[in-house]
Amino acid sequence: MLSKKEAKITPVYLINGFLESGKTEFITFTLSQPYFRSKGKTLLLVCEEGEIDYDASLLKQTKTFMEVIEEEEDFNPVNLMELEQKYRPERIIIEYNGMWNMKDMVLPKHWSVEQQITNIDARSFPMYYTNMKSMVAEMVRNSELIIFNRCDGIKELSNYKRNVKAVNQRAEIVFEDANGEISELLEEELPYDINQSVIDLDDLGFGVWYLDSLDHLERYEGKVVSFVAQVLKPKSFPREYFVPGRLAMTCCADDMAFLGFACEYEAVDQLKEKSWIKVTAKIAREYWPDYEGEGPVLHALQVEETAEPDEPIISFT
Repeated sequence: MLSKKEAKITPVYLINGFLESGKTEFITFTLSQPYFRSKGKTLLLVCEEGEIDYDASLLKQTKTFMEVIEEEEDFNPVNLMELEQKYRPERIIIEYNGMWNMKDMVLPKHWSVEQQITNIDARSFPMYYTNMKSMVAEMVRNSELIIFNRCDGIKELSNYKRNVKAVNQRAEIVFEDANGEISELLEEELPYDINQSVIDLDDLGFGVWYLDSLDHLERYEGKVVSFVAQVLKPKSFPREYFVPGRLAMTCCADDMAFLGFACEYEAVDQLKEKSWIKVTAKIAREYWPDYEGEGPVLHALQVEETAEPDEPIISFT
């Protein structure tokens, strides 16, 4: 076991995804890049072996030592620390098994996940999302980067993005085909007319607008939107601000999130918490503490009471 003196913080790079999702190719590419090569050893923990093997010469050249962990029960802090003591690496890369639930993963306390990246085969994503939605959600929930590869000929990329963004709004999402990175979610694919004087949002439209605004605020600056929402009045907000939003089911009934942006309204005191309203507001790009910078902020033009919708909870499925 490592002594307290030896137990310094060890950086960990966690690469996850289902079998044949491109994890090995991604790690191989990363190891071969000059920016990743630095002094010291790299410990590569492979938790499932696919059709593509690691090149022994590349591992030797990059001072990377590979260990295969085949059983989930063997992926535990005691065994992991023994491997660290054996190789004494400067960094650790984990190619995690896609069928092991991420929420069950326990690392040694001094291992710090510096970056988590999820690889997804776009061709098989609908199958996994339909049949193992909770596992997909756990896989992407804390990832900083989500790479959809093998996107050639797939037209539903905007739906894939909404599915993932509903769980992890801060993640960067990249789509790749055989020629490299590709664009997604063009304006003409949106479920509403962005050029209307007032963009009227139904349940689906609200969810798409919310997520798209986080990535493409330039599309909405100065636009006016109208939607049915529930009132949320955070205690930390200035007196003249509230959040008109909707509860959304991000992956299952037990996984809910309240989606909404800060909204300025001079008569906030007259609104009841959790009441239903129809709000018409203008969208601006402004500084807001929760964004740690600039982001969408609404300025209410009209707020009126309304009845609770037939489906109060929206879904991204």
